Amino acid sequence: MTRLIFALWATLAAFALGGCATVQPTAGLSDIDTLAQAIEDLGPNVDPVEAQRAATISYTYSQQLKRDWNVTDPAIVHNAKVINGFREKGLCNDWAQAMTRRLQQENFRTLDVHWATSPPTAFRIIHHSAGISAKGDAMLDGIILDPWRNSGALFWDLVREDTRYNWRPRLEVREELLSGAIPY
Repeated sequence: MTRLIFALWATLAAFALGGCATVQPTAGLSDIDTLAQAIEDLGPNVDPVEAQRAATISYTYSQQLKRDWNVTDPAIVHNAKVINGFREKGLCNDWAQAMTRRLQQENFRTLDVHWATSPPTAFRIIHHSAGISAKGDAMLDGIILDPWRNSGALFWDLVREDTRYNWRPRLEVREELLSGAIPY
């Protein structure tokens, strides 16, 4: 019974909060080119062709997943639909897993793909996303690629400049959660 009450409360909260969020429009070539330039600017050894390919995949695959997962609402509302069984996929970890796997398929020579995690806080649950950096650089020196936040419309920024989340390497956060260093 408690689980049902929580599910109903979560759904109502998601619908209420969802009115504050917006679903962003699809990207154009200039958006892809801007991200490609930002990826290229991550380091002098980043191949411009790889940067362009990573940017194109990041935008187009986000849109494909949005269609495949029937994401038609703000992210928090879609989460409630997934949690309550109305949609199969579309939680942030679904987006992170799909994006990292897709980008890793490219076997980039000059780029590394990362799974980034923002640990839970008193006001926010754990959040996952994909990231990309110059080969050999830390995730924190890269770019966050977050299609969940705008319901399939790619959000990206330098990891250190995305002040909405406290991005860290996934395995580091996982270890802290398992050890109890971070309450969940």
